[in-house]
Amino acid sequence: METLRKIFILGLLFFLFRPALFAQVNFAQVHEAFTKSYALESQGNYKSAADQIKSVYQDNSYESNLRLGWLNYMGGNFKESIAFYQKSMDLMPYANEAKFGYIFPISALGRWDEVITVYDAILKSSPHNTKALYYLGTIYYNRGQIDKSIKLFEQVVDLYPFDYDGLLMYAWCNLKLGKKKDAKLLFQKVLLNKPNDTSAKEGLALATQ
Repeated sequence: METLRKIFILGLLFFLFRPALFAQVNFAQVHEAFTKSYALESQGNYKSAADQIKSVYQDNSYESNLRLGWLNYMGGNFKESIAFYQKSMDLMPYANEAKFGYIFPISALGRWDEVITVYDAILKSSPHNTKALYYLGTIYYNRGQIDKSIKLFEQVVDLYPFDYDGLLMYAWCNLKLGKKKDAKLLFQKVLLNKPNDTSAKEGLALATQ
């Protein structure tokens, strides 16, 4: 009876510590695969870089799915990239980095309405995310929807009053809407940031006509 008790205890201890031992071994393999993957990516060998991650791939690994989303995007495999980024978003629904990653391949495929939906989702959880505000504003600007884009660029400038990109686009929006006085002041601010900026000089000339 005592022997059975000892066997039971040893078995229980092995069961309890086995996950930790497995995780340590697995981490060493994963770490090596990621290290090799980054090296291959730096050489432009995206397929081999992805193969390294696939060699240790686990379906529930956010990091592996995110990495494979990026590498497939860089390799021009947009559908595969979308699938891995989608898996990343499923695993971490609140992670903005996965959503930003997902935007890369769908933009490459020209799925702009979907891009807008993703940016809206980011801004719903992170209303002051200037990256999402700026790029969504740019999409609306290029579509000629200036009334929508100006609100987004205004938020960028409110958060970063001397930011070149935000100021420039906000200035052009004001000019497009006929607000020349506001546009003039904004273009002048841009030129304080970048004194020889061609776009700002062109806008300022139009605003002072």
